[in-house]
Amino acid sequence: MTDRPPPPETESLTRTQILIAMGITAIVLLGVAKLWLRFGTVELLPLYWNPNAILWGAALSLAIVAASSLLYRLWPAYRESAQFYLELVIAPLAWPDLLWLGLLPGMSEELLFRGVMLPALGLNPFGLALSSVCFGALHLSNAKQWPYTIWATVVGGLLGASAWLSGNLLVPIVVHVLTNWMSACLWKFRQFQGS
Repeated sequence: MTDRPPPPETESLTRTQILIAMGITAIVLLGVAKLWLRFGTVELLPLYWNPNAILWGAALSLAIVAASSLLYRLWPAYRESAQFYLELVIAPLAWPDLLWLGLLPGMSEELLFRGVMLPALGLNPFGLALSSVCFGALHLSNAKQWPYTIWATVVGGLLGASAWLSGNLLVPIVVHVLTNWMSACLWKFRQFQGS
């Protein structure tokens, strides 16, 4: 028997609400990035096609998904935090929606955080750390989500490092899109198996 109170009830979101929220969030992030480029003195990190960028992105994505799965099994606070997010956001989505879950945040967040913010703050350890913390903060929905926020900050650091080292925004975009998509598919598949 535990003395912990039951978790507060969170009103479930509908599939339509989640898709609209993803679309609006992507538009806002893209708008902020465009305004920063327009009125700031920063240049967008280069974005160009390169087969190696796709391969590096896919490899890093697999490593992040594997690390997240390991954390999910070994760190109860992370599991609880991630489960809350997954049930809230992914459970209502249909399988084809998972493509949008990969593309919309993956492209808009990378454009802002690695494409604009990282070069603006500096392609150096300070810029990498600060942009990663900002990225992690974006994923903090409530005080109980701190383990998920820590993980998002670490992932933001990996995404930033991939952008900095490659000099190509395509690498973190591929990583982010594939990581979101694969993580969502794995969770959805596990839920399907369990039911």
